[in-house]
Amino acid sequence: MAQRLEPMPTDWRRALAVVAHPDDLEYGCAAAVATWTDAGREVSYLMATRGEAGIDTLAPAACGPVREREQRASAAVVGVTSVEFLDHADGVVEYGTALRRDIAAAIRRHRPELVITLNPDDTWGGTYWNTPDHRAVGRAVLDAAGDAGNRWIFPDTDAAPWNGVRWVAVAGSNSPTHAVDVTDGLERGVRSLLEHRAYIEALTDQDPEVYARELIEAAAREAAERFDGRPAITFRLFPRY
Repeated sequence: MAQRLEPMPTDWRRALAVVAHPDDLEYGCAAAVATWTDAGREVSYLMATRGEAGIDTLAPAACGPVREREQRASAAVVGVTSVEFLDHADGVVEYGTALRRDIAAAIRRHRPELVITLNPDDTWGGTYWNTPDHRAVGRAVLDAAGDAGNRWIFPDTDAAPWNGVRWVAVAGSNSPTHAVDVTDGLERGVRSLLEHRAYIEALTDQDPEVYARELIEAAAREAAERFDGRPAITFRLFPRY
């Protein structure tokens, strides 16, 4: 029997979610974000790219602004008003000090206790190969959470060092340890994904609402089997200390 998932910590006020593309957070995590913002917590989003290489039928120069608009609308559905973009190139994000510096600078600006990112592993569930952007950004986030607190690493950022990151939570992990009950946030999680309509319509011939609802609700049901029957979104939690 799979091990029971532990509840995510709730003794925090600010979180920063850092992912590679618009829509990355909407494949489940946004339902947890809705639950957190309902409780009065502040969540900010940071995208490494504008997702400009994500729609085959739309040239990057036209695609980037579309996906940025969709991401801002999507974030608003779950109570997020701060959405930033780093302008790394979609599809060819490189892990390295430049990416770590940008993320560390954002952590210093936002001063979160919880940092959230997406699966940095080589695969999804040991079956599907993960993309280079997801791997690069996820791993950079794990490192930048520590970099942000060291005054001698990236000393030229505008904000002062921040040692207040207590956890990094990885969404979509192959080996989750914790979960959030999304009973009250699930519907907004679905609606948040639906705001990425241009992307979804280019991705699949399935009706966008059916596509979004099936994906989000299936993930929540699967997690419920390890979370006392409650619909949930899972994370692998890494304590910083």
